[in-house]
Amino acid sequence: MAIGKRMTAANETVDKNKLYTLDEAVKIVKSNATAKFDETIEVAINLGVDPRHADQMVRGVIELPSGTGRNQRVAVFARDAKADEAKAAGAEIVGAEDLMESIQGGTIDFDRCIATPDMMPLVGRLGKVLGPRNMMPNPKVGTVTMDVAEAVRAAKGGSVEFRVEKEGIIQAGVGKASFSEEQLVGNIKALVGAVQKARPSGAKGAYMKRLAISSTMGPGVKLDISGVVSE
Repeated sequence: MAIGKRMTAANETVDKNKLYTLDEAVKIVKSNATAKFDETIEVAINLGVDPRHADQMVRGVIELPSGTGRNQRVAVFARDAKADEAKAAGAEIVGAEDLMESIQGGTIDFDRCIATPDMMPLVGRLGKVLGPRNMMPNPKVGTVTMDVAEAVRAAKGGSVEFRVEKEGIIQAGVGKASFSEEQLVGNIKALVGAVQKARPSGAKGAYMKRLAISSTMGPGVKLDISGVVSE
């Protein structure tokens, strides 16, 4: 596939064999984010784990200090007073059996899903639909809770849920190209720090092996991990 002039020029700004400092990498990625929309800045972390083993699974949630820059649409499974709480907190979609049937029918017009504990037998039927999208409510990341108002606030306020993929990689958005360099640096440090704290008991040897950042339409820039987090 032919590479366009814009991508060719962007690639020329990156030394593929160099490990950049976080400040250098953010500056390069921002300068290459020249698409006609506000590109998302993404982090990819290659971990020394095999998530097929339960004691090597890495997942968690972190509220980024400067938010994500995107409006998160939130769906909540709740009834009665808790449903009212969710609506008051700003959840776009609130329901029970009706919401389950809508999702089963293929309508998923939300980014995050929250549920009260009593709704989990119902939500459990959606595992094959929500699981692959990393949207299944989970108490470990605060999306199965009686405090639905706080969960909705966190989701809409800039919290990011991360989960290691089967190849041992975590990928997450940490802001927009329109963010300042300081905002992006702070968000990246917060995410990497959260992943570091989530190191599982089964992880042996080097935990964080490679780290890179990129914009939606730009080339990846490799980082010197030692300058971002201490093992």
